[in-house]
Amino acid sequence: MHHMQDFKNRTIIQDFWILGFENIHNVKLLPFLLFLIIYIITLSANFTIISLVIACHHINAPMYFFLSHLSLNDILLSTTIEPEMLQIILREGTSITQDGCFTQFYFFSIATANECLLLTAMSYDRYLAICNPLRYSSMMDLKLCIFLASSCWVCGILIPLPQIILLHKVLFCGTNTINHFYCDLPPLLSLSCSDTSAIETISVINSVPILFLPLIVISVTYANIIAAILRISASAGRQKAFSTCSSHLTVVCVYYWTLVFNYLVPSEGQYSGLQKMISVCYTIVTPLLNPLIYSLRNKEITRALRKCIFHEIK
Repeated sequence: MHHMQDFKNRTIIQDFWILGFENIHNVKLLPFLLFLIIYIITLSANFTIISLVIACHHINAPMYFFLSHLSLNDILLSTTIEPEMLQIILREGTSITQDGCFTQFYFFSIATANECLLLTAMSYDRYLAICNPLRYSSMMDLKLCIFLASSCWVCGILIPLPQIILLHKVLFCGTNTINHFYCDLPPLLSLSCSDTSAIETISVINSVPILFLPLIVISVTYANIIAAILRISASAGRQKAFSTCSSHLTVVCVYYWTLVFNYLVPSEGQYSGLQKMISVCYTIVTPLLNPLIYSLRNKEITRALRKCIFHEIK
């Protein structure tokens, strides 16, 4: 009864104020222009990869198929975060409705989960290509590619749903300020004045299929890939085998380390600035780096894209 009375004496929050980046009043135009340029390049690079995979019929290897899905997911991730963030920088904070905040968090969760799962599917593709080269084309056929990609999207959409349903039942009162540049779960729950143990439990459970299982699968596949590469006697053969998976391994390391570190670092006090910088890495920098790493580091993709561009021009 006393608990119910407690709620009556407080103002229930319907809107949030997203604080964004502090102490940038005098130089806000610089980060605004920087993030705007990053967003434009991110969209251009990822749309280019999707367009080339669709338009160029000789780019039909499973690696390109998964890469186009990764690019689509990177467009979703950056579009969920960056347009709102640009507004926050210019206005030095912005108001967002509760439903708007939950919607942003849901699409962010879909993109994060899907990225982890797609990178896992891509590591399995590289494992088959290097460890089972003779059976690769018969095993990794179009049917399996479509099944793996669609499973990633379906899981990405379904896994965060319980969190969103429970989030709608949480009561927010007291301060309405989110000390971040988008709606993420830890800063949201810190504003709650009702029991959040259920949503925190679901969050921990969700981290198993999204974070830990993919990390285990990727680690096991790469242990096998490295062992298979070391067994190749010719150094040219070893180099070629490693070049086909080095770009994927780079993307995995950048994405997972920033993601894991972000959720292991406490979100209170002095760490909030550091946490925002890490969040910038995996929500803004990663979608930009993915197509660039794949385009620049992978000779096979560079050659195929160049061939396709010149073929289309002729």
